[in-house]
Amino acid sequence: MKAFVVDRYGRKQSLRFGEMPDPELREDDVLVRVHAAGVNPLDSKIRDGEFKLILPYRLPLILGNDVAGVVVQVGSRVRRFKLGDEVYARPHHDRIGTFAEFIAMNEGDVAIKPRKLTMEEAASIPLVGLTAWQALIERGHLKAGQRVLIHAGSGGVGTFAIQLAKQFGAFVATTTSTANFDLVKRLGADVVIDYKKDDFTKVLRDYDVILNSLGKETLEKSLKVLKPGGKLISISGPPDPGFARDLGTGWMVRQVTRLLSYRIRRKAKRQSVNYSFLFMRANGEQLHKISSLIDAGVIRPVVDRVFPFESTNEALAYVETGRAKGKVVVKVG
Repeated sequence: MKAFVVDRYGRKQSLRFGEMPDPELREDDVLVRVHAAGVNPLDSKIRDGEFKLILPYRLPLILGNDVAGVVVQVGSRVRRFKLGDEVYARPHHDRIGTFAEFIAMNEGDVAIKPRKLTMEEAASIPLVGLTAWQALIERGHLKAGQRVLIHAGSGGVGTFAIQLAKQFGAFVATTTSTANFDLVKRLGADVVIDYKKDDFTKVLRDYDVILNSLGKETLEKSLKVLKPGGKLISISGPPDPGFARDLGTGWMVRQVTRLLSYRIRRKAKRQSVNYSFLFMRANGEQLHKISSLIDAGVIRPVVDRVFPFESTNEALAYVETGRAKGKVVVKVG
């Protein structure tokens, strides 16, 4: 099959487009013909080698972490899906590879795609949808009436998280540029702050949950906005010991994450708030719940551009500019 492959780690390294063996189907797997694949900043970080200490992939590696497609084969123990089902998923982090014509995934990581969405729209959802769900609902325990700050509201995670938080009855603030004000307001943001002009710490206070996807400076400033007992959840690091423990890493990696996150954890403790790092995991059951929200019309995908499969490197470069509104997708099938 044709695929886009990482042969060696390196910043801005182009993926190789070439032939790779068809996926091996396990007894609990579904084999999916890929129709579309979402493109994420995570793909660049994996390609650059940023996760090689904690996710030691064997190269060559097919990249890609979002997929929508059709089931073409099922393993002997599969009960949830049949041939011809239209599905979407974020594969388990050990089995990524959606920038390809086919991918095999455990049926527990897969869900029937939302009926109202095209394949390209569906492929934009899994990674950002699960990230928002696991940050705000599962870990943040967000409740109606609480205040949540979502940084980078016009990005992939941000556009989904704003809608999800509003659906659960939260008061939502977000940061973005002036050009994206109308977009995030349409999605439901109550307060919008231009990060280029205003300091969000001077505007916001007593927030319950903050979802951070930006750098160290924004991360540490965010502590000032939380009320005592509030939660700062970051998807951009630094990784903490809880993340290393959940991933099942060795003692050395756990110590490294302890050192990397020591400064922010110490500052959080001094202000009586909680810091945690989230590395989203595959979860077909949560995707099913997300599908229900989409089919009910309360959450809609935000897709910036769709690239042809052969232009996957160009799609990745566009994501790296940081200018995409919502998600970028490649059309494979």
